[in-house]
Amino acid sequence: MREVVKNTVLTEDCSKETIQKFVDGLLGELTVDEKIGIMSGQVTEQKLLDDLFLIEHYNVKPYPTMPVERLGLPNVRFVDGPRGVVSGSATCFPVSMARGATFDRELEEEIGEVIGAEVRAVGGNYFGGVCINLPRNPRWGRAQECYGEDQYHLGEMGAALTRGIQSQNVMACIKHFALNSIENARFKADVQIDKRSLHEVYLPHFKRCIEEGAASVMGAYNKVLGEQASESSYLLRDILRDKWGFEGFTLSDFLWAVHDGVKGVKGGMNIEMPCFCHYIEDIPKALEDGRLEMADLDEAVGYILRTVLYYETRKDPQEYSEELLACEKHVAVAKRAAQESMVLLKNEGGVLPLDKKKTEKIVVLGVLGDMENIGDHGSSKVHPYYTVTPLKGLMKKMPRAQILYNDGKDMEAARRLATDADAVVIVAGYIHSDEGEFLADRSDIAEMGGDRVSMRLHQRDIDLIEGTKGLCPNTIVSIVGSSAILIDEWEKDVPAILFSFYSGMEGGTALADILFGDVCPSGKLPYTVAYHEEDYPYFDPDCTEIEYGYYHGYCKMEKEGIDVLYPFGYGLSYTTFEISQPTAEVFDGTAKITVTVKNTGSVAGTEVVQLYVGCQGSAVDRPVKVLRDFTRVTLNPGEEQKVTLKFTKASMAYFDEAKDDFVEEDITYTAFAGNCSRQESLKSVEVVFQE
Repeated sequence: MREVVKNTVLTEDCSKETIQKFVDGLLGELTVDEKIGIMSGQVTEQKLLDDLFLIEHYNVKPYPTMPVERLGLPNVRFVDGPRGVVSGSATCFPVSMARGATFDRELEEEIGEVIGAEVRAVGGNYFGGVCINLPRNPRWGRAQECYGEDQYHLGEMGAALTRGIQSQNVMACIKHFALNSIENARFKADVQIDKRSLHEVYLPHFKRCIEEGAASVMGAYNKVLGEQASESSYLLRDILRDKWGFEGFTLSDFLWAVHDGVKGVKGGMNIEMPCFCHYIEDIPKALEDGRLEMADLDEAVGYILRTVLYYETRKDPQEYSEELLACEKHVAVAKRAAQESMVLLKNEGGVLPLDKKKTEKIVVLGVLGDMENIGDHGSSKVHPYYTVTPLKGLMKKMPRAQILYNDGKDMEAARRLATDADAVVIVAGYIHSDEGEFLADRSDIAEMGGDRVSMRLHQRDIDLIEGTKGLCPNTIVSIVGSSAILIDEWEKDVPAILFSFYSGMEGGTALADILFGDVCPSGKLPYTVAYHEEDYPYFDPDCTEIEYGYYHGYCKMEKEGIDVLYPFGYGLSYTTFEISQPTAEVFDGTAKITVTVKNTGSVAGTEVVQLYVGCQGSAVDRPVKVLRDFTRVTLNPGEEQKVTLKFTKASMAYFDEAKDDFVEEDITYTAFAGNCSRQESLKSVEVVFQE
């Protein structure tokens, strides 16, 4: 147990029932000031702004609530994420969107274990980095913090990270609840939505993480149906507590999410973070005039203390010291995540992998070619002690080759280098000022973040690709960014394209590993790459009100018959796979769909088998199909393996607004198995659940 808790009568690994009795017994001993302290962050607003903009980096040390040492009550010690621990100088993983491309639950859980251990190593006990908002439009500036466009996939990856984090006795926070997917307008946007879209599309991933045992939920800045999300009793009480049975505590998004302290407490917002703000001003007055009762405070304090004490009294699986930060073992996990995440979109003529023996002169082009580019510079920024750029990764991989770099600003120089090269690697894409957390309303940091202006590359990158096309037969474009980037205007002009995301501190190493075949690419797109921006849902980064509809992503494209350049779940390999016709077995509300996967190529590789399910004769409008399971299969050449994927009748229920609940249907379902969402790539079997 942690030191503060040793002052209590609680024992190691005590039960939730014991903790409940302990907390119930001491609520009456706490003063009003102590209760407000437990419900409030202790960082001053000026300190937070200094951390963000002036002196130290944001969250350099955990941000605390108030402990009550006289009663042995520990506090919340907040550390942000999600691509690693923001405090200190920690392991920097690829951004969540990149990790979503791995479709690897086991790896994501391992990443959670590493992050949880590093949170403990810097003195924290709470990780605010399980970001599972749904990026309905790729222009959203913080899409990089989430896993992808599909709600099932979001939930599975978020649940895996939650498991890993909490295995280290760190409380996992899922965020931002709910409907947060516009950055520039996040403080003023009022999201309108019907209940069916809310419960079927925008909330299932949150519910999945609650079912996994997530300790905490962070509210959002935006409004939902006219109410501040962080004051919404509909979200925080009716849904989170009453429908889902959530037993942990809620916490506001930082500084500006709660507008009215009384509404916050009454609405179900337990902690206002990270500063003394509305709660310290509003609660005492509201107690005096009867707008709040002591029971309102006790409810919030009870949720907080029961959760914190549970995690603080668990037996630790290991010891934690600062030596864990970015240790060799942890960095190796970050490297593997980068290797698994990169998506090979095109490999015309088998350009990749490059031949080490024949590749003696490599030219790296583009302003991002030697830039330490790990993503957003807002609250998710990790501070690793090194970052491997694409250029440095290639230099390390090929120490005897001649490797030249040109930022591409001088087109004639770039063309001369490309003409004489054995391989050309063009690194194109975005940096933190193109997409990220919106802080640009402050004049001192006006270069930072926000929603994307465009879904296409900068003209400088397009000009470089067009200006050097055809000069070297082994030309590869490595795209850096978060979500979908439209590339149809130049995609046909280069033989090989790799989406490498913001790939963390070992990104350059992983890129070189893939380009030269030491790693066989296995990443799959966690989003849809369309031809036109208007193919995606309407997006207004300056809105005050916006409607979120039922369809987005691949479901929208399929429903509307829109052709796409690259479908959700797509990604090539250096080998080939054959997936057999699926068979179905149904028992007690669960369908098991079995296929045989065979490696039909010449090298070992990993395929991601995906299960989609459609409905026949539903009582309501439905998508053509939705993702309901996935798994990774690693096979040697000629090897084959049976794989079983599952879905349940309950998982295909629709939300009936009149009943305010989900309804299961006794209809025929079609299960589709394959390696991406494109209909032509899937094989199907019908499924009927017998009563």
